[in-house]
Amino acid sequence: MAIATLGPVVIDCPDPLALAAFYAELLGGEVKADDPTWVDVTGFAGTPLAFQAAPGYVPPEWPRADRSQQFHLDLMVEDMDAAEERALALGARKLEADDRTRSWRVYADPAGHPFCLCRG
Repeated sequence: MAIATLGPVVIDCPDPLALAAFYAELLGGEVKADDPTWVDVTGFAGTPLAFQAAPGYVPPEWPRADRSQQFHLDLMVEDMDAAEERALALGARKLEADDRTRSWRVYADPAGHPFCLCRG
């Protein structure tokens, strides 16, 4: 028997509204912001996301043990090239995306969190 159910994945960042807007566009969701320090993204398939203001936030670096990623999101896409183009236009940056033979590519969101676009 489960002790709990999974709520939203909460991501620390310097600007919750901006990062929520980035993921809402990527995932086809909607931004819900009653408080500028906590912003939800809803209305898409999958686990809900929330973004929380973190004063003094220091982004992870890829790959680096002393500034590790702590977590990353795998975003399943049908067309890797089209998804990459859209993600970059929204403010993502490439971290490890040059090998086009793999089924995944690594990017950073606008706050520096790594995420992967995965063929699926």
